[in-house]
Amino acid sequence: MTTATKPLAVVTGASSGIGLELAKQFARHDFDLVLTAEDDELAAAADEVRACGAHVDAVRADLAAADGVEQLVRHLGGTGRPVEALAVNAGVGINGEFAGDTLLEDQLTVVDLNVRSAVHLTKRVLPDMVERGRGRVLFTSSIAGTSPAPYQAVYAASKAFLTSFSEGLRAEVADKGVTVTALLPGPTDTEFFERADMEDTKIAAGDKDSAAEIAEAGFDALMAGEDKVVPGSAKNKLQSAASRVLPDQAKAKQQGKMMKPGSADA
Repeated sequence: MTTATKPLAVVTGASSGIGLELAKQFARHDFDLVLTAEDDELAAAADEVRACGAHVDAVRADLAAADGVEQLVRHLGGTGRPVEALAVNAGVGINGEFAGDTLLEDQLTVVDLNVRSAVHLTKRVLPDMVERGRGRVLFTSSIAGTSPAPYQAVYAASKAFLTSFSEGLRAEVADKGVTVTALLPGPTDTEFFERADMEDTKIAAGDKDSAAEIAEAGFDALMAGEDKVVPGSAKNKLQSAASRVLPDQAKAKQQGKMMKPGSADA
């Protein structure tokens, strides 16, 4: 299959972790890629994906800013190619007490990247999919979004938003040839815990799924048109099931034990 006839996929937060592994999944299944992230690792990540046989454009942009989203949108328009698949994966967390010494600007960055940019980019891409009657959207949410999460209050709320947003959009486009899927991973072996200053927490010290395993499950669910998938260990699936029956107070208490700073040594 030539590059000119391959479908085009867009993956945000693609410089490492689940985003990079999702990009590799698309490449191995005959997609070309537009990858975006805001860090220095993006160029090396793009080379890894090219090695899987895809044509790859790397767009370095800060999606937490509206201008960064529009930069990506302009690049997509310049390709002259329709977006067949959009993986909204970029996300960030910040650990600590909301009313404590965490910074307001850091908490708002979580909202801007995890929520605002997801809405902004999807609004720019989804209408064209609907007009063509073809397309797929994947949101990387989290099992953390199924429960209140002390010390990760804004992050967990942002992931709950993404799951709900995904489900709402899915219902809107159900008869328009477009599918929307939510990916809800549990603890995964990525740079997330380091970036979120969570390395001293019980959840960071525990077992984690591989990013490649999570990405494969997410890609398979996307291509199958599923509404959501909870990949990885049986513990993730148990937590997801328990979240539907346990009271919020009990869920918050359990989450707090896992995410409290210093809990790794408790």
